[in-house]
Amino acid sequence: MSDEPLPAALRAALGRWRAAGETIAFTNGVFDLLHRGHVDYLVVGLNSDASVRRLKGPERPVVPEAERLALLEALGCVDAVVGFDDDTPETLIRAVEPDVLVKGGDWPVERIVGREFVERRGGRVVSVPLTEGFGTSALIERIRAGKSALDP
Repeated sequence: MSDEPLPAALRAALGRWRAAGETIAFTNGVFDLLHRGHVDYLVVGLNSDASVRRLKGPERPVVPEAERLALLEALGCVDAVVGFDDDTPETLIRAVEPDVLVKGGDWPVERIVGREFVERRGGRVVSVPLTEGFGTSALIERIRAGKSALDP
């Protein structure tokens, strides 16, 4: 990953979206296993493999960064994906300047990285409810336990 948090093409797209009066939403995460809870965002920040190992431990990620990036880019609801090496997305959030910063409900609004920056600019910070029964850590545990999706 480069030192510049945003590729030139994404900077240009952000400019076009702003000029058209579009609302720019941002979220970030590991997205190690893509599941139904990951589907409603415009710009997605993706933790690099090195960042995931530092945050989640040496056995993660399960899926390499390039594959996670390709899966997210293939989603029709995702307009841009950008990777980052830092342990937090603060630098990326400052570069994107989203109107709405979104994280899952396991993140209380007051703990969401970038909240103060987004709110200072007049944006909103939203903690959306998690989709019951869907979570990467729980999914990995099911796989390790040898349970199928149909097992109780």
